[in-house]
Amino acid sequence: MLRTRSDYVILCRVAALLPDINILDVSMFKNPKSDANKSRGLLGELGDLSRKQISAVELKYRKGSEIFGEGRSAEYVYQVIEGAVRSQKVLPDGRRQIGAFHLAGDIFGLGNGELHRFTAEAVVDTTVRLVKRQILDGVAASNKALIFNILSMTTASLQHVENHMLLLGRKDSLERVAAFLVEMDHRLPAAGVMALPMSRRDIADYLGLNLETVSRALSTLQKKGILKFVGQTQREIEILNSAGLAELGE
Repeated sequence: MLRTRSDYVILCRVAALLPDINILDVSMFKNPKSDANKSRGLLGELGDLSRKQISAVELKYRKGSEIFGEGRSAEYVYQVIEGAVRSQKVLPDGRRQIGAFHLAGDIFGLGNGELHRFTAEAVVDTTVRLVKRQILDGVAASNKALIFNILSMTTASLQHVENHMLLLGRKDSLERVAAFLVEMDHRLPAAGVMALPMSRRDIADYLGLNLETVSRALSTLQKKGILKFVGQTQREIEILNSAGLAELGE
């Protein structure tokens, strides 16, 4: 457990050496559908802080709008209230790499030093809560429970980074798409049908594939009877064979 403010600062510096880790973003590693009694944790504490100790604001962003840019001062911590956000970086050759998707309840934008290393954009029309980072630093210095939550979430984030590296480095295209759908099925509060907020282009840039490959993989999963599309946009997906999808995504 982290015991002092200096421990917390060291932790943030370690996180800065890794890819764009969101050390408070625990909800992406848990399934809200199977964890109805989960503790409020830091996600709830941010709401309490915004009402009691600090001045927080909620802003609305239209689809495609920039929330913060790479290289900009990292003054705030962000929480998705409604919608979805992508963290991305444009590579020197013009390609885009999406590092993470942040869904309702997720916290992002903390732990990467004084400047943002990625750009954050709204995937769809999105509402975000903003909280000053220095306030969280001050609270963490005297709140052991908050420090413990940060440590626990950092451990989970490191595991997520390792899994994503394995996915990009060793899995074939069908396995990557299957693993992505398993992740989204765990994270989205769907009731029978998974409504993806992101486009296939977004999925491709997250998985290190091209658009056509993602489309072929989804068609293959449909032909295998693992999923079916609902509606005309093909962003609403019903999983017909969860065990088969999980086996492919392992």
